[in-house]
Amino acid sequence: QVQLVESGGGLVQPGGSLTLSCAASGSIVNLGFMKWFRQPPEKEREFVALITATGATNYADSAKGRFTISRDNAKNTVYLQMNSLRPEDTAVYYCNTATLWGKGTLVTVSS
Repeated sequence: QVQLVESGGGLVQPGGSLTLSCAASGSIVNLGFMKWFRQPPEKEREFVALITATGATNYADSAKGRFTISRDNAKNTVYLQMNSLRPEDTAVYYCNTATLWGKGTLVTVSS
């Protein structure tokens, strides 16, 4: 079974940028939609962005204009480029496809 491993989280100042990676242990070509979710402290998990097998994308309103999701099928990796980060972006970010979830990577936006 394919496993998903997120990386790239960390502490960043407001206005800064981070790029998250989601590496799959197997091919993502046939996995279809790849998604990013996040769970802020003491809140429910929420959708952030998705990318289809053909590269079409969709974003939560909170991510539009600031975040970019992309995929590299050759590297079996999905990325989330996050710019203009805000304190309210602080969360554990998870990669997902169908019923598969990674363990998440923590992003903290604070001065």
